[in-house]
This record gives sequence, structure tokens and C-alpha cells, in this order.
Amino acid sequence: MNRPSYVTDKALKEFIKSALEEDIQDGDHSTLSTIPKDLQQKAKLLVKENCILAGVELAEIIFKTFDKNLKVEVFIKDGETAKVGDIAFYVEGSARSILSTERLVLNCMQRMSGIATMTHDWDSRLVGTKTKLLDTRKTTPNFRICEKWAVAIGGGTNHRYGLYDMIMLKDNHIDYNGSITNAVKMAKDYVKKLKKPLRIEVETRNLAEVEEAIKSGADRIMLDNMDVPTMKKAVALIKGKAESEASGGITREMLKDVASTGVDFISAGALTHSAENIDLSLKAVK
Repeated sequence: MNRPSYVTDKALKEFIKSALEEDIQDGDHSTLSTIPKDLQQKAKLLVKENCILAGVELAEIIFKTFDKNLKVEVFIKDGETAKVGDIAFYVEGSARSILSTERLVLNCMQRMSGIATMTHDWDSRLVGTKTKLLDTRKTTPNFRICEKWAVAIGGGTNHRYGLYDMIMLKDNHIDYNGSITNAVKMAKDYVKKLKKPLRIEVETRNLAEVEEAIKSGADRIMLDNMDVPTMKKAVALIKGKAESEASGGITREMLKDVASTGVDFISAGALTHSAENIDLSLKAVK
């Protein structure tokens, strides 16, 4: 699959450089002290849980960034189903390089595969509806690029990446500002002055706020922590005048009922903060 737009070569280079520095600093002394410099070896990525695999492309980039001479032979690509006992890929070359990058590759792939697997499961419950599943900014600091990439690999849709690519007026913005009407007006004036095509979303907590958000001309209206009957009324009020997004405390069991309200989107922080890592290991091929 194609990388999302935020997964740039520059961003990946910065992420990998920082992660390797965190792990290695002045040297992988376990490896340097016991493994001959010229020793060439091979390892396999072994799948130990059924999953949707994610992070394969990233693993290749990590290996090549650390040692351009490492060779990777891929059998299971990002987004494909992997089963217990499957070999996702082989990596071959310097034994030192394989050992020094092993944990970074596994940390990324285990986390990303967990998120992709959960996203795929949740998204499958929305088949047959118009509702799209979104992630949120509830991500691990400095690991957002991988977590949101994993959501996309799992079939979900990425919400805004950060604070810079969309205006979202949440409850605290509204409470500090004084009103939805004034906050949206100020946001629109700001966007016009900035000459940047930023869309404006407003978080609402009740039907009165939904009505105010509609009148203010928001591009998207978030229905925050509303029960299903209230959401249905909110969607009926919106009537396509803006996009609608259900959010707040969304669980897997709720997805079909929430989608039945007719909302355009369901956003769930659980995709990135509650997914369990998938058990993977990198094993030496003897």
C-alpha cells in the first residue's frame, strides 16, 4: 500500500536516527564484544500470533538505514494476514547489524501490528455503512508516525495528524472563549488571514450546542459522549450541513449502533492507546 502523506523520508529518517541513538549511544557492547566484525548471518521474522501485519516496510528502512548492505526478502507485506508460525521476512548480512537493529524493528512491528489488527477488526464492523473509522491524537509521544501509519495499514482513516493541519475547537477552547459562535467566527477570520485551507471542527456536548455549531458554519461537528438516541437527533439536525463525527468512550461493541445513527465518522482513541502488541520475534537462521 502507498504510504500516508505524513510518512515522508525526512520524518522516517529523523525517527529512526532518534530511536537508534536512544538504544545504542556509544555502542551495542553486547554485540561488539562477542560477534566478529565480518560474520555474515541470516535471521527470520517469526509470527507468534495471528494478526494483520504492519511495520514491514518500516523494518526494511530501519535495516537499510543502519546498514545499506543488509538484504531483506519479504513474504508477508503490510496489511496482509499473518498466522502463527509464518515467516514474514528474512534479513541477511552483517550479524552485528542484525543484532543492533533487532529490538527497534520488533518494538515498531509489534506495536504497529497490534494497532493494525485492532483497527481491522473494528473497521470490519462498519462494513455496509457509510461511516468511516478514525484515529485520534491519543498517541505515544515521538511514535505517532508509526501508530497512525498502522491505523492506515489496518484499514482505518487518519484524523488530523497534529495541531497544525486542522482546527478543532474542543470543550476547553469553547469554555475559554465564551461561545461556539464567537470561537468559530474567530477561527474563520484566522484562516482567512492565514490563507491556509484549514477545516474547522467543533466539539459539542448537547443538542443546543449542535444547533449553535450548525449556525456558526462549522465544517464538521463532533458529537462528544452522546448516547445513541441523542446522536440520531443530532444527525437529523445537521442534515448534511456539516460532517458529523461520533467520539468519546467508543467501544467495539458500540460501533454498529453508533454507525446506525448515520454519522459520517467515528473516532476512537482506543485504536492507538489500547491495542495490545502482537508477539513477533527475530530468530537466527542456523
